[in-house]
Formats: sequence, C-alpha cells, structure tokens
Amino acid sequence: MASSSSSSAALKRISNLSNHLRPRNSNALVKVSAEVSDALSSGHPVVALESTIISHGMPYPQNLETAREVEAIVRENGAVPATIAILDGIPCVGLTLEQLEKLAKLGKSAQKSARRDIAHVVATKRNGATTVSATMFFAAMVGIPVFVTGGIGGVHRNGEHTMDISSDLTELGRTPVAVVSAGVKSILDIPRTLEYLETQGVCVAAYKTYEFPAFFTETSGCKVPCRVDSPEECARLIDANRKLNLGNGVLIAAPIPKEHSASGSLIESAIQRALTEAREKNITGNAETPFLLARVSELTGGASLASNIALVKNNAALGAKISVALAQLK
Repeated sequence: MASSSSSSAALKRISNLSNHLRPRNSNALVKVSAEVSDALSSGHPVVALESTIISHGMPYPQNLETAREVEAIVRENGAVPATIAILDGIPCVGLTLEQLEKLAKLGKSAQKSARRDIAHVVATKRNGATTVSATMFFAAMVGIPVFVTGGIGGVHRNGEHTMDISSDLTELGRTPVAVVSAGVKSILDIPRTLEYLETQGVCVAAYKTYEFPAFFTETSGCKVPCRVDSPEECARLIDANRKLNLGNGVLIAAPIPKEHSASGSLIESAIQRALTEAREKNITGNAETPFLLARVSELTGGASLASNIALVKNNAALGAKISVALAQLK
C-alpha cells in the first residue's frame, strides 16, 4: 500500500498537471472596474460602450458631456455602463469620471484602436480609444453580451477596388457580442456591407422595421431578413445565438428617432463632397472615417453631429433595455 507521503506527492503532481492544462486567465491584463465586476458576478445587466466616439467623434468638452450623458441613460434604463479604453497600456473595462475626462482631453492624440492595434498599444503603454472591433473583443473577454455604439464600420465606397473593409465586420463574424447601432455609417457602401455581413454569418435584425437604417436617416433602401419589435425579442434572439454556440455576433439596427433624422439629400450631398476631398488629400485607412464624419458635420452646419449624438443616446436606452431583458432570461 502506498504511503501517505507518496499519495500526497502523486496528488500534487496531478494538481500541477491540471493547472498546466487549464486555460490561462485571459483577463489578467485587463482592469475591470469594481462596479462592472460586481455587476457581472451578480448577473446584473451590463452594457459595453466604445471610446473612439469620445476621442475622435467630437471636440472637448462636448465629448465628455456626451459620454457622461450616455452612461447616465444606460443607468436610467437599469444597466451598468462599461466604457472601454486602453489607458497607459492597460485595457480598462468601466472608466471612472477622471478616466473619461482624461480620454476626452486626449482627443485625437489617443490612438484609434481596432483589434489589430491592441497588442501594440498595450506593449508600448500608450493610450488607445477602442473602435467597435476592439470594444467587442474586450467585452467578450470579460463576459459582457451587449455593446452599444453609434454606427459600425463597413465596406467603404469603391471597396470592391480598394478592399477597404472595416474589421468591425469580421469581428461580428467571430465574436459572440450583440451590437446595437443605427446601422452602418452612411459614408459607407451599405448594400455591400450587408452582403459582407451575410458572408460572415451575422444575423442582422432591424428594430421595429424591415428596413435597414442609414445612420443619419431611417431608411437605406435595403431590407433585412430579421425584424425585432421589443427588447425582449432582441434578448431572445441573442440568447438563442449564444445557446446554439454559433460563435458570431448579432447586429441590432435601430433607426434614428424621426425628430432627429437629418435630411437625406443634404447628408448625401455633403458625403459626396467629403469623399472627393478625401481622395484629393489622399486620406485613407483609419484616418478616413474621422475625416469624413468631421467634414460632413462642417458641411451640414453641425446637423449631422447633432443627429449622431441623438442616435447614440437612443441606442444606449435600447441597449440597456435589451441587457435587462437578457439578464432576466438567464
């Protein structure tokens, strides 16, 4: 019969082997705020929020005011907001007011960070404002199922020649996070974006309509295969996607409220002019979208920026309600 010391040694070896085989904690490099951590542990609804809109979407202090208002809307609708950013090389999920202010003041000096940029920003201890793809990545890492943004990226106009396609689309194809947005930014090619999402296997649902919204306006002329009419229906869709282990995200497109919808012809005219200017100035890559949105805002006398803020707030309210309904299903 083996001695007790031999048995203990054997058990220790088995324990060490078990620890070696167990997946490492992928959250070790990520700082989750106490509020968000407590909410996730208790099953309380949490909504992820991106930070590029703060740093690159509008000037200080309007960006800080908008960020605080969006977080307040999430709270008013029963969920905990988790704004995500990389600060001094540390991915942070849930920002304090001081951190929000720091990011707002940094503005465009913070690096616009998609999934491809995460490792570099962390390794060099820089400040990074997360785009949709990076925010989805961190939300999934810590277990936040719902993410709210203004509009996702997509296939750029003339993308069939340039191959300029946002990583937001491939992220939706491989990361099981539901994204609530006002569709894709209207500076993009909406029909080709929807085709690409279909190729990625992403369920695209429109809220209370079969028409895919065009960011600044309610309609795009493109139909969607799925319609949802309540936060509860959205939650059931997300829940089914998760339980089936499909492995991809869900895009819930919420049209901008009618009272805030800008004139489609005015916006489209401004977009065409901004696109021409971007080509003349050779502005490409991740610098193109901020330039186009800023230029369109200038050309429309700020109407597009006001619409942008309104739709983000609308999405925040809906995203929080979906998160609450999803928590109840769990």
